[in-house]
Amino acid sequence: MNDLALNPSTTALLLMDLQPGILGRLPDSDGFLAGLARAREAARAAGLTVGYVRVAVTEEEAAAIPATSRFAGAAERLNAASPHTQIDPRIAPADGEIVVRKKRVGAFSTTDLQERLAARGVDTLVLTGVATSGVVLSTVRDAADRDYRLVVLEDGCWDADPEVHRVLTEKVFARGGVTVTSIDAFIESLA
Repeated sequence: MNDLALNPSTTALLLMDLQPGILGRLPDSDGFLAGLARAREAARAAGLTVGYVRVAVTEEEAAAIPATSRFAGAAERLNAASPHTQIDPRIAPADGEIVVRKKRVGAFSTTDLQERLAARGVDTLVLTGVATSGVVLSTVRDAADRDYRLVVLEDGCWDADPEVHRVLTEKVFARGGVTVTSIDAFIESLA
C-alpha cells in the first residue's frame, strides 16, 4: 500500500540539470531518462505542474563570477548558448511547462522559480536530477527554508559517488523531513 498522498493541483515535479553536458557522466543516461520520462508522463496525466531547471551562464555573467567561486571559468563549460547546457531533447519540456536557467547550484537563488511556482499555487515539490549531492541537495535545503513539502525520487536522482547518493537519500533527506520514494511509488500515488 502506498501512503504517498499528493494533491496534483499544488504539486510540481522538478527535473533538474538534465542537460547533455551533465548527463554524459552517467553510465546509462538512456535508462535514467526513461525512468524520469515515466514519472513526467504520470505527472502530466495527473495534472501536476512540471518544471525544468538547467545550469548555464552567459559570457557577461561568467565574467562577473569571483575568482574564488567554484563557478569561476564557467563561461566555456556552462555557456548558455551551447547545446551541452540545453535541456536534453530526450526529456524536453512541453509548451507551458516551467523552464528556468540558474547560475549556481540550487534551483532557487538565481531564478524566478519561487514566483512561478507560487503563481500556480504549488506547495509541494517532487525533486529529481543530477547530481544528488549538487542540485538536489542544494534545492532540498533551500526549498525546506521556503516551507515546501518535499519528495525526492531516489531513483530519479544520480550522483557520481554512489555512497554519497545513498547517505543523502537514506539518512540526510529523511532527517530533514523529506519523503524519499521511488519513481514507481510516485506513479502509483498518482493513479
